[in-house]
Amino acid sequence: MTLAVIGCGNPNRSDDGVGPEVIARLRKRPLPDGVALHDAGTDGMGVMYNAKGASHLVVVDARAPESEPGAIYAVPGELLQAPPQQSFNLHDFRWDHALYAGRKIYGAAFPKQVKVFLIEAATLEMGLSLSEPVSAAADRVTERIEALAHDFAEGGWA
Repeated sequence: MTLAVIGCGNPNRSDDGVGPEVIARLRKRPLPDGVALHDAGTDGMGVMYNAKGASHLVVVDARAPESEPGAIYAVPGELLQAPPQQSFNLHDFRWDHALYAGRKIYGAAFPKQVKVFLIEAATLEMGLSLSEPVSAAADRVTERIEALAHDFAEGGWA
């Protein structure tokens, strides 16, 4: 059994880079064997390919600003997976499409257990740093994923 943790987002768009930032922070932490960290950027196909073969998956991404910057939403993946629209542009294929397509294409070789952490952005403007509330939320999500990884290694995540 393996756990894939995939950060999504564009680090050139301020808070949209929170997924890759969480992955960078996790790389500095002592994680158990069997945990694979991936920065998928904005590549939905990369999410699908990196998740293949893992038994469990965690996706981290920014959520468009609507209310409270830095708010954390933990959502089961099956609630967010969505069929992709017909398109010849791979930029239209997002991680939510990857969850749907990965299950259809890879079947049993795609993670059965999927958790998604969405962090509400303060801004998605061009910029290289996270806003203060999103950076603080990234710390909290990093800690939650580290604990989840240790639970997983001890057989505690069903």
